[in-house]
Amino acid sequence: MKKTQTKAFASLISSLILIAFEIWAYVQTLGFRVHKRAHVQPATFPQIMIYGMFIFTVILFVQSLIKVTRGMKENDPENEISASINPFKNSGVAAAMFVIVLCVLYTFLFDKLGYVLVSACISVIMMILIGKRDPKIIIPVSILVPLIMWLIFYKLLTVNIPMGVLQPLRDLVDKI
Repeated sequence: MKKTQTKAFASLISSLILIAFEIWAYVQTLGFRVHKRAHVQPATFPQIMIYGMFIFTVILFVQSLIKVTRGMKENDPENEISASINPFKNSGVAAAMFVIVLCVLYTFLFDKLGYVLVSACISVIMMILIGKRDPKIIIPVSILVPLIMWLIFYKLLTVNIPMGVLQPLRDLVDKI
């Protein structure tokens, strides 16, 4: 078997892609606004998360590099053939691509349609995707959870979340 078909090689390539992403994400945090007299800046938490991810990604890179260059034992799980990332051959990859598209759609429609409506629609799709088929569960959960979350954030935490076409609902809640 070729080394390039093993899980170790796939981990090596994945770690290189992750390191590039982490460097890009860190550079993005450098552009965050700095607040004077604040001990914790807006970039602090993302940078801490990036540091942690970077440490574990470097460990993955080193382990994979050692296994690919020095060779592996026959019974090493990293020596197995890695799964295909072709969405036509692997339904899990196709589902992951679909979820990524849903996330992009969610961010695109968030301001236009509002949090509650977009979250309800996406949650219906996600529940169907994971195998829930009972409309008695899907419909109430997909409507009530985003609505309750919006109420908590809007009323209790005073976070202004876009309502989009449901702006009259916000106006009604403000009157109560």
